[in-house]
Amino acid sequence: MCGIAGLFDLTGRLSPERLGMAARSMAAALRHRGPDGEGIWTSPDGRCVLAHRRLSIIDPTSGGAQPMTSADGRHVITFNGELYNYPDLKSDLEAAGMSFRTRSDTEVLLSGLARYGADFLTRCDAMFALGWYQQDERRLTLARDAFGEKPLYYFATADVFAFASELHALALAPGFDPTIDIDELAGYLTFQYVPAPQAIYRNCRKLEPGSILTVEPGRVGAPVRYFSFETSGERTGTASLDELADELEELLVRALKGRLLSDVPLGAFLSGGIDSSTVAALITRKLNRSLKTFSIGFSGDVDSEHNDARAIANHLGTDHHERLISPDQTDMVELLAQRLDEPNADSSCLPTYLLSSFARESVTVALSGDGGDEMFGGYGRYFDSVAATAANRDRILAGTWTTGRDYYSGRILIFEDRGLRALMGEAPDPMPNLLWRLREAINQDSRPFINVFRELDSQNYLPGAVLAKVDRMSMQHSLEVRTPFLSIDVARFAARLPEDRIAVGRQGKLVLRRVAERLLPPDWLARPKKGFGMPVAGWGEATMRPVVDRLLASSDCRLAEWIPRAQFDLYRQGSIGNSSFYQLWAVALLEHWLRTHPSLCGRARMPEPVPAAAG
Repeated sequence: MCGIAGLFDLTGRLSPERLGMAARSMAAALRHRGPDGEGIWTSPDGRCVLAHRRLSIIDPTSGGAQPMTSADGRHVITFNGELYNYPDLKSDLEAAGMSFRTRSDTEVLLSGLARYGADFLTRCDAMFALGWYQQDERRLTLARDAFGEKPLYYFATADVFAFASELHALALAPGFDPTIDIDELAGYLTFQYVPAPQAIYRNCRKLEPGSILTVEPGRVGAPVRYFSFETSGERTGTASLDELADELEELLVRALKGRLLSDVPLGAFLSGGIDSSTVAALITRKLNRSLKTFSIGFSGDVDSEHNDARAIANHLGTDHHERLISPDQTDMVELLAQRLDEPNADSSCLPTYLLSSFARESVTVALSGDGGDEMFGGYGRYFDSVAATAANRDRILAGTWTTGRDYYSGRILIFEDRGLRALMGEAPDPMPNLLWRLREAINQDSRPFINVFRELDSQNYLPGAVLAKVDRMSMQHSLEVRTPFLSIDVARFAARLPEDRIAVGRQGKLVLRRVAERLLPPDWLARPKKGFGMPVAGWGEATMRPVVDRLLASSDCRLAEWIPRAQFDLYRQGSIGNSSFYQLWAVALLEHWLRTHPSLCGRARMPEPVPAAAG
């Protein structure tokens, strides 16, 4: 787990010295991602500079330092992530006649790319973002893992192409433009993140998950997908739940073996949910490994999961560590805004940040259960929307109700259409168009709805909100987080599950639950699902309303540069009292983010004020 950055001179008009200085500044901005070392590599012709900040996990000796050059000097890589199946891939490459100088997974990845090209990525069980330079071809290739566990941003001007793990670093590249349009703000306020491939800045982009991008002198190519998570259209299956559970258990154990490889201390997050608990149970019961587990709870919150986590830890016999906290959320929203390179309104950023800080006191790597809901169908909104569809058959036939509109509503959006208009006056054109495309993707699909929801969430919500949150909050503390549920083999298994092997009524994760039943107490599995997030009832909403009111009314309000103050006044008078905690949190975080990051107002929204409506 590391931080990467790089620059490519598209025209030959920039000096190597300027590129090198910029690359060093970009690497320094990523120190929290890699406190154990720094490396800068410049091509002999001065056209390409690669930078790396290292968090040593596998082969912590100097042999694993980056950027890494191949033995023949033709290939160079800067790599952020972990290649979990590198022992098997290394054996295959050795059988093909290749030799290795280090124990590093980076050398295996570089050797595979050098021999097989970008097609080698389809053989990798990994989380990663990388920049790979081929000196003979003068070609830079960027690539990102299948689900977007590791981030990668880029931009291009007429003269230079730049990329980095975080926008904090990219902002230091020559030619960076800090302009933000109202479209990006509207996207964030709708989805709680800026939908890819856009980034918060007008001229920056995110490389989407499972994609590669090539850059050559004078040319920046278009991203190309090498992996897509595509779910089944089957409604019924022939394999029993026990047969499927046998297969899944084997796949998870294999995925965990790779994710337990580490030359530094390793533990696991334990929230008390089925996903993280199953991970811990498989490690302790099937792999017979001792395990440190970590959980946090909120003081005064009756729904805090730390008690459930403690019970599972006792059952499994883990070396359990817990901490009860009572953070000042008004201070924490400002802190999180400063630390986030791009706004992310997932309120569980806060507990993830605090849990990562706590775990890092003892370990450098932590396993998590992220991805379990998307892979196996665990979100309550899936069942709510399926039930709503069944209850509205007549309206569907009459053309007055759609499943797509029901799913992409307050079930998953922070501000849906009406609420966004109440805040902004009118939603910018790209936002209704994007929502229309997502809703129509559901309405026009003949597959089971729960499979369509899983696929869309894996493409959008998972990388946009969940994985971005985990990466940024953990890496603020130089902690690597790994999840077995996003193993390529586990994902392919999950993708082919038919509807009746995912859920029955409101009971989801049928196959994963069958695996868990073999390892965890039945009464514990019967508990209702809880989310790992802020205790928003009561003190959450009561605290955030006056905070947002003050921020919007203040003379130095940054959002007022994009949205007319008269519109804010209407919103404050008519809607703020009805706004949910999640809406208030999103607005407060965005305002603090704009105050603490480079940001110039580009295209603003300047409508006539409209009456506020409840969101």
